[in-house]
Amino acid sequence: MTSPEPNGRKPVRVVLAEDQAMVLGALKALLEMTGDIVVEACAKTGKEALAAVLTHRPDVFITDIEMPDMSGLDVAVELKQLHLPVRVIIVTTFARSGYLRRALDAGALGYLLKDKPADQLAAAVHRVHAGLRVIDPELAAEAWGEADPLTDRERQALKLASEGLTSSDIAHRLKLSEGTVRNYVSEAISKLGVTNRVEAARLARNKGWL
Repeated sequence: MTSPEPNGRKPVRVVLAEDQAMVLGALKALLEMTGDIVVEACAKTGKEALAAVLTHRPDVFITDIEMPDMSGLDVAVELKQLHLPVRVIIVTTFARSGYLRRALDAGALGYLLKDKPADQLAAAVHRVHAGLRVIDPELAAEAWGEADPLTDRERQALKLASEGLTSSDIAHRLKLSEGTVRNYVSEAISKLGVTNRVEAARLARNKGWL
């Protein structure tokens, strides 16, 4: 059990996910310097992060977006579906409104960019723990700009296709028929107004939709 601080307030318990070891160590050190935030566990992949949250049941989960196995957004969606009371903060280099919209849809209360002053993260942890939303002001105005046209299945199929998987491989991974996979990829290409899956993936990634 976490011991209360001298002022009687328990420290905020955090699980931290970041695939770059140096950044992970720096964020952990930064947060624990405050004296009122405890990092219960660190993870370098999405699956490790999900397991750590399920094991430690922290107050706040801080995660990057792009990680091996599962993205931070995928983990946030999973936590939302499980109805866990953990608050989610996305900390990323990607200043893309599409990612922000997906983060908000996944239930995240915080979205911060890594190039901001370090003390903003600790302040955001306490605000999010209190149920408040903390969004980088540069992105807040754009959050409801251009809408993401892709469905979740189209996004999954396009992402796997961009990684070089064949329709057969994707079908096996998503437990769908090859025809259905081809339809999803074709629909994504059509919605994005491009001519092939490579261009579709590049555009969707640049928009923060993939």
